[in-house]
Amino acid sequence: MCGITASQLGRRTLILEHNTEPGRKILISGGGRCNFTNTGTRPENFLSANPHFAKSALARYRPADFIALVQKHKIAYHEKKLGQLFCDGPASQIVEMLLAEYRGNLHCNSRITAVRHATEFIVETSLGEFRAPRLVVSTGGLSIPKIGATPFAYDLARQFGIKIVPTRPGLVPLTWNKIDLHKFQSLAGVSTESTVAIGSRTFREKLLFTHRGLSGPSVLQVSSYWQGKGPIRIDLAPDAPLEEELLERKQQNEPAEIRTAISRHLPQRLTDAWFTHQANSRPLLQAAVKELRAVADGLHNWRIEPAGTEGYEKAEVTVGGIDTNELSSQTMEVKKVPGLYFIGEGVDVTGHLGGYNFQWAWASANAAAQ
Repeated sequence: MCGITASQLGRRTLILEHNTEPGRKILISGGGRCNFTNTGTRPENFLSANPHFAKSALARYRPADFIALVQKHKIAYHEKKLGQLFCDGPASQIVEMLLAEYRGNLHCNSRITAVRHATEFIVETSLGEFRAPRLVVSTGGLSIPKIGATPFAYDLARQFGIKIVPTRPGLVPLTWNKIDLHKFQSLAGVSTESTVAIGSRTFREKLLFTHRGLSGPSVLQVSSYWQGKGPIRIDLAPDAPLEEELLERKQQNEPAEIRTAISRHLPQRLTDAWFTHQANSRPLLQAAVKELRAVADGLHNWRIEPAGTEGYEKAEVTVGGIDTNELSSQTMEVKKVPGLYFIGEGVDVTGHLGGYNFQWAWASANAAAQ
């Protein structure tokens, strides 16, 4: 995107791509359909040590701008939910669109061995030496190393004395502690609508039990805010006023068991595991009011402390990165190294799940190219 915009503005451009093909993360995104933007993009959808940094770039290149490009190339797309736009066909259509728009040179399979700066930038590669007055680093973060992710951006930043906000995996499944692993490992494959929260951040979407822990959109969202310790809070029945319902059914002298009443709101396997490990079940008529309230509270305010995450191998993004205080929010240029720019995931701007990280990539690239 940076090369497209710069070349359209009359700049001579060269993209050095270390993979054998460009856009590998685009190709695997969105289950192979590429969730290429989100129509509801706003600064609140991003994490950063400086929450104001992304505002300028996002305001100057909006989802509508990328959608116009998609429409120009007659790529069919649809909104899945919550403003998330996906290709109807394969994600390769987005890569092909970008390649068709690009007017400069592209060298794939180019291993960079050194970067120096004198009066201009000198990049030594396996394909030879290249020189330019401006150098844009758009090499991403540490997530998904099997498709080529490396710490290149951070290593180069350190070489030029640029500060880095500590990184961690984001949009990543969380793993069970030993106690919860024993209780819930058998639920792998069970999915349910839930509200998952950490601090003041709350996300409501599907939660998925896995062999190793918890995943699904609601958990992935919270994972970006979880910093390696402390509990997360889960409401397993966000639409059901469980306490009110249990007390009402008790007052109506229903002969049903507590677990039977609860099973109306949860998958059966989850109900079974819950009343095996987390709560006792007995006939509603025999249960004390205090007991029913405790069951309801346990399901609405389930607190778990993850052991960790599944790491960069399964993380969709990297949280942290190049310190935004080092960059101009207008141009993405390094303040103390004129001509050097960092854009995209390598910067300490991380979007929520749902197309926001692609929109940041397009917007930050556009800002640097301008």
